[in-house]
Amino acid sequence: MNNTPSNHKAGYVNIIGLPNAGKSTLMNALLGENLSIVTRKAQTTRHRILGMYNDDDHQIIFSDTPGWILEPAYALQQDMNNAVLQTFEDGDLTLMLTEVNRSLPWEGSFLEKVQSVKTPIVIVVNKTDLVKDEALLFEQVKIWKERIPTCEVFPVSALNQHNTAELREFILSKIPHHPPYFNKEHLSDQNERFFASEIIREQILELFHEEIPYACQVEIIAFKEEEKLLRISTEIFVERDSQKRIIIGKRGSSLKKLGIASRKKLESFFGKQVYVETHIKVRANWRNSEHWLRQFGYRKS
Repeated sequence: MNNTPSNHKAGYVNIIGLPNAGKSTLMNALLGENLSIVTRKAQTTRHRILGMYNDDDHQIIFSDTPGWILEPAYALQQDMNNAVLQTFEDGDLTLMLTEVNRSLPWEGSFLEKVQSVKTPIVIVVNKTDLVKDEALLFEQVKIWKERIPTCEVFPVSALNQHNTAELREFILSKIPHHPPYFNKEHLSDQNERFFASEIIREQILELFHEEIPYACQVEIIAFKEEEKLLRISTEIFVERDSQKRIIIGKRGSSLKKLGIASRKKLESFFGKQVYVETHIKVRANWRNSEHWLRQFGYRKS
């Protein structure tokens, strides 16, 4: 028997935009949970991740997507773009995230794709905490209204959670009446292994520079929960021996630092002591390999 009240509302809300616009930070703010990893580097998000906001009368399924890459350099980046394109075909509301200080017009062909979206669009102008001239903000709001006359425009600071509660209330008012799509105890469609791999990848992005983090793929090969301890065994794949040497470091110093940083984050996320075992392996040119992109879950069969 369905005990869901008839006035219950539920809907899918897709968050799209260019790299480093703050999509993951925005989703975390709207959820009230640090679900998506956030770093200062562009292209942090590689997968489409669902995060669920629940209260007694609502369920919002937010979809955090990779940043749209204007000129993909690898097959991996094209697959990331394809994950964004999938959101154009589903959902009840689209949040198109941009930055207040990004010069306009910046979108080119991506703007044309956004204009083709069938669902209602909300332009979220992020990073208002960096605004020194409010006239610039008003001008950008005006430009967006001219480009997509049916859109709503919300200036926010996702980092400082300024105007994010108001944005969530607006979203709640727009999603349709529908029973919940997922169990309300769930926070995401991803499992614990996925979040463990993402947390470790987040630390790689924070600790290493230039191309190293982008050439890395983290795979969890063992995930064993004991009463007071979580044992995780992981493999980090890179593309060249030189990258492997950098991650290991002199006498294993860099790998040790990565292990310590990952363990602290994992313990905070899972709420228990964590033991992490890490192995580094080389898979040449995996970002352009159809086999490895399928193996790592970026390309579906």
